[in-house]
Amino acid sequence: MSTKKDKFSLKDKNYMRLAINLAKVRKGLTGDNPSVGCVIVKNDEIISIGQTGYNGRPHAETNAIDNSFQSLIGSKMYVTLEPCNHYGKTPPCTNSIIKSGIDEVFYSINDIDKRVQGKSFKILKKKNIKVRKNLLKNETLDLYDSYIFNKKHKLPFITAKIAISKNKLIYSNGRKRITNKTSDKLTHYLRFKNDAIMISSNTLNTDNPKLNCRLKGYERFSPKRIILDKNLDIKLNTYIYRTIKKNNTIIFHNSMKLIKIKKLKQKGAILIKSKLSKEMRFDLKNIMRSLFSFGIRNLLVEGGDKITKSLLKNRLINQFYLFKSPKELSKSKKHIIFTSNDILNNFYKIKSKISSDLAKDKISIYIRKNV
Repeated sequence: MSTKKDKFSLKDKNYMRLAINLAKVRKGLTGDNPSVGCVIVKNDEIISIGQTGYNGRPHAETNAIDNSFQSLIGSKMYVTLEPCNHYGKTPPCTNSIIKSGIDEVFYSINDIDKRVQGKSFKILKKKNIKVRKNLLKNETLDLYDSYIFNKKHKLPFITAKIAISKNKLIYSNGRKRITNKTSDKLTHYLRFKNDAIMISSNTLNTDNPKLNCRLKGYERFSPKRIILDKNLDIKLNTYIYRTIKKNNTIIFHNSMKLIKIKKLKQKGAILIKSKLSKEMRFDLKNIMRSLFSFGIRNLLVEGGDKITKSLLKNRLINQFYLFKSPKELSKSKKHIIFTSNDILNNFYKIKSKISSDLAKDKISIYIRKNV
């Protein structure tokens, strides 16, 4: 049994937890760049904080340094991710740290980006700055699950959700709402945190959804709309069609409906013609590669049973929110049953459970096994 003492003090951990919380606030809102949190401490007092800017710039370290109103000579910096050391659209953060007079840098994990990985430690040490890493490493790895997945696989990190009734229906003709208002707010929070939201044309035409974020003050963070519409069946009286504007809607199709193609393009939709399999289905992995090339790093799927089942079966979903309502829906001619429960149990495991106050909704969050 190891008797090695933890090399970090309780104060160090608390400062890094603050940095982690700062990064969590911006997670999903920083484009290609990871969301980073930064705290600067001098004489055991916090003198500045910083976060990655919206869409990825400025970086957290630069913001924290610029936000300080006093000398940083002799101070300590706590940052969730290894500071960058290369020239891109901004100068290296290591340069700013060296010029600032900061005496010691704590960071939690190495950046997976090969341009950075492990190099900053050496650069800062050469300039006589003390560097300590792996502070709260496990907590920070969870924060960067999507960023690490993006870098490794060149695919969007996919979060999917579906709501089911007590008798496992996801749709019954004439009944739209299954979950309560508190659960609905979580749905809008997920929309706020993702770059894009994907549904099928069947869901679009049946439910006529808005797919926007309706949390007060966060409407501008509504995600791009991604529609899987094999035959370009999108109805022209739907909310999504009426609100298409330049680059806010991407439609994957395999259609020769030239008039409809022209109308959609004139409104500003991006149309991508995609090949179908022998079973007349889209290759979902190819679609994900295409979305990644459009800069989509975090994708929310609010599809019906078929698309959800296909994504789960192919293990393309990284995390899955299953909303369970205590309500029972009556079966109708057009009712739809949730059929993916066995796939969830086989390929996914429950990460956590949430209870929603009103009407006692239960929310289970699944993640892929062996990831």
